[in-house]
Amino acid sequence: MKDWPEIFDLAVVGGGNAALCAAITAAQQGASVLILEGAPVAYRGGNSRHTRNFRCMHKGPMFPLTDAYEEEEYIHDLMLVTKGKTDEALARLAIRSSEKCLPWMMAQGVRFQPSLSGTLSLSRTNAFFLGGGKALVNAYYNTATDLGVKIAYEAQVTHVHRDGDLISHLEAEIAGRPVTVKARSFVLASGGFQADLDWLARAWGPAARNFLIRGTPYNRGVVLRDLLDQGAESVGDPTQCHAVAIDGRAPKYDGGIVTRLDCVPFSIVVNRDGDRFYDEGEDVWPKRYAIWGRLVAAQPDQVGYALIDAKSIDLFMPSVFPAVKADTIEGVAVAMGLDPAAVRRTVTTFNAACRPGPFHPTELDGLRTEGLEVPKTNWARPLDTPPFYGYQLRPGVTFTYLGLKVDARAQVHTAEGPIRNLWAAGEIMAGSILGQGYLAGFGMTIGTVFGRIAGKEAAAHVA
Repeated sequence: MKDWPEIFDLAVVGGGNAALCAAITAAQQGASVLILEGAPVAYRGGNSRHTRNFRCMHKGPMFPLTDAYEEEEYIHDLMLVTKGKTDEALARLAIRSSEKCLPWMMAQGVRFQPSLSGTLSLSRTNAFFLGGGKALVNAYYNTATDLGVKIAYEAQVTHVHRDGDLISHLEAEIAGRPVTVKARSFVLASGGFQADLDWLARAWGPAARNFLIRGTPYNRGVVLRDLLDQGAESVGDPTQCHAVAIDGRAPKYDGGIVTRLDCVPFSIVVNRDGDRFYDEGEDVWPKRYAIWGRLVAAQPDQVGYALIDAKSIDLFMPSVFPAVKADTIEGVAVAMGLDPAAVRRTVTTFNAACRPGPFHPTELDGLRTEGLEVPKTNWARPLDTPPFYGYQLRPGVTFTYLGLKVDARAQVHTAEGPIRNLWAAGEIMAGSILGQGYLAGFGMTIGTVFGRIAGKEAAAHVA
């Protein structure tokens, strides 16, 4: 800290994608920048290090993206998953800006690759990072360092000091030592509150303590709460979040994307009592994977079980955990602690409802059941070919949607008006666009677009 200036042009709270985009953008415009990353070096990058792709609008083929994915289709997809609960103007801003972000990301050292087997349905809409999110984060840190950005790790901001319509300084602990950070402008990019189980339980009830937090354990909402307590306008419902169904054997925190299970479209999913509870074939998985966390969260004991047979075991990205395997469906049920008779009844009823027809695993094939109260509307094939497999599912929260309300300049507002030198980007303001639901890769889009906007605005403020 000896080489720090007494006052920075910009202090960025957070160390993930949005924070880095803001810091790099401001530094490229000549601002002196400090990043305050709450995690130690090995865990830097927030949830961004668990990501793998970026959803991008484009009018024609653009490496690594195929064909075209234009604004109206993109906004249509977003409206479907959010059921219209979005600020459309901000959403369209994020979508339109995404096209220019891709070459900018490459210029900062991010590398891309074609879609992997098992993700081909995303080759037109999502650009995949070579080396995953951790490689993206490392590239951004290298660029930021080359630009002279100062970086403090294990830097926990405890208070953002508001003085009317200005932020004067931050109170923080860096490696356990109290520090006052002075700057002329500030960007908050410190994520949601998903790692604070007490806060989750206040919003969801005691069941939330059974959730797994697949995102970073360092996003505890300390800065978010501090700003809300000081009158910042909020957006979002505290019970809404990006939650997916993950392997029930995943760690309590920080399991990341490798704990996600993509087998649901080719499975039947039962609850603790052996009953199906939702259409597993409602749509292609990238448009539905984010609803299954909430579906499982609503089941007894917040648990579900995906059951498949030998015909489907190679149709999805393999899990980091091996499946439970047995020669009979009853054997799988017993191994997972389920009533074998109840599971057998459900499978027998499901198999009888399946109808013959062409099966196409990469597209909606209309191969559906008939006569079931809970139908399966695509990829419905009998579970009749041993061996049989099973995965336990738990809700895995990536990030929460309650956040700070921002405008198109990413500026944070109070009821009295904007805080003139404060901007927010990434998950801490994503609730402005994501009222509910999730679209694969869109969190990175929001973080990149609004991170760049926040950095540009902050640099202009001090110029």
